[in-house]
Amino acid sequence: MKKIADIALVGLAVMGENLVLNMESKGYTVAVYNRTLSKVDAFLDGRAKGKNIIGVHSLEKLVESVSRPRKIMLMIKAGKAVDSFIEQIIKYLEPGDIIIDGGNSHYSDTIRRTEYMESKEMLYIGTGISGGEQGALYGPSIMPGGSQKAWPQLKPILQSIAAKLEDGTPCCDWIGADGAGHFVKMVHNGIEYGDMQLIAETYQLMRGLLGMSADEMQAVFEEWNRGELESYLIEITGHIFQFKDKDGLPLVDKILDRAGQKGTGKWTAMVALEIGIPLTLIGEAVFARCLSALKQERVNAAKLLSGPKPSFKGNKNDFINDLKQALYACKIISYTQGYTLMRAASEEYNWHLDYGNIAMIWGNGCIIRSAFLQKIKDAYAHNPQLTNLLLDPFFKDRVLSSQAAWRRVTTAALTEGIAVPTFASALCYFDGYRSANLPANLIQAQRDYFGAHTYERTDRQEGEFFHTDWTGKGGKTSASVYTL
Repeated sequence: MKKIADIALVGLAVMGENLVLNMESKGYTVAVYNRTLSKVDAFLDGRAKGKNIIGVHSLEKLVESVSRPRKIMLMIKAGKAVDSFIEQIIKYLEPGDIIIDGGNSHYSDTIRRTEYMESKEMLYIGTGISGGEQGALYGPSIMPGGSQKAWPQLKPILQSIAAKLEDGTPCCDWIGADGAGHFVKMVHNGIEYGDMQLIAETYQLMRGLLGMSADEMQAVFEEWNRGELESYLIEITGHIFQFKDKDGLPLVDKILDRAGQKGTGKWTAMVALEIGIPLTLIGEAVFARCLSALKQERVNAAKLLSGPKPSFKGNKNDFINDLKQALYACKIISYTQGYTLMRAASEEYNWHLDYGNIAMIWGNGCIIRSAFLQKIKDAYAHNPQLTNLLLDPFFKDRVLSSQAAWRRVTTAALTEGIAVPTFASALCYFDGYRSANLPANLIQAQRDYFGAHTYERTDRQEGEFFHTDWTGKGGKTSASVYTL
């Protein structure tokens, strides 16, 4: 066993352990440390036994165990714990050493930490890692950003442990400066929220409107996974429907309808509000989880608030086909909004994101991996300056061809009293985006009426602002700042 490690990892929870084993299996020697020292010993005596893994009981020993420039990867809880760790270990590091944060840190923290480390002549990487514990062990999708000088040092290691596309291309490449990697991972998670809620609403329509059994739904999802909807989430949903409890009944029917969340989807929606991007579908997916958390309130409300009792009278197979098309159209909207947010952030922070490359990084190993992503890669290869996926010929044609089915499904759900917030919000986004005129002119008139916020006119040059004394008592003074 080598006495000096190629890289060190701090944080031996499941993800950390699996990444260490992944690195070791690719020929790297890894030094490991955990704040609870017994975890280091248990790991060395268990899964790491006999492998090229060095366990240490102090940060000083950890740094001494790694070759220069030192590469220290953190798999610890995001937030203050990361800042605290940096302050603890930085006194042992030298110029050129690298800290890699592999947790779900907020991108703004990564921007700040990159600047701080570089001010100390050290390097910092904030990298998104997706794929769960199995991905960490066998090959995740990895999204590194931060100090670009560190990338040549880390590229061989990270690309070797990443998932691979069919042609062998690693699902890991440089994303951009400072917080770019964690931002793209945040958007990935937001899209993941959207995909999961869309599938959940599809399930609700199958179960609540069509009266389908778990076995029937499993068969449909298995069929869908062989076509254009092929994806990890569609695949595992079929497996979930198939799984039986000890009594032979579907386990899914016994799981409480209260969804948890760790915050990255919420971050995505909040950043969209800050930047001014209509991320409606992902926002509704986050709110749907919040509504699900009000379980007892919903149980009480169900006794007092009435609505239609779902009753389906059409052709079941035709509706299932409509569902398939509607789900695909909504998926297009979800990714469209996510990519629009990345584009706005790239311009805001001067990241120069490669959108087609990001689609391929997500092509395997991560939770949102799907055949769909190749179409996004193709769209940006055709037009690198594409402002909205709906303007790409493939996505435009696909949404338009699905539009009638999408409307039928959404109309049926609303008529029958079944909540489909992401289906409906996606359709409203589509209808709003394709509208040359929206009723925002009335909103501007209202703003000018009560706050003298001014407005532009359709018969005058854009950028020229006007104020009207709507009551005859307001005078000619307008607000000094015009805000859209």
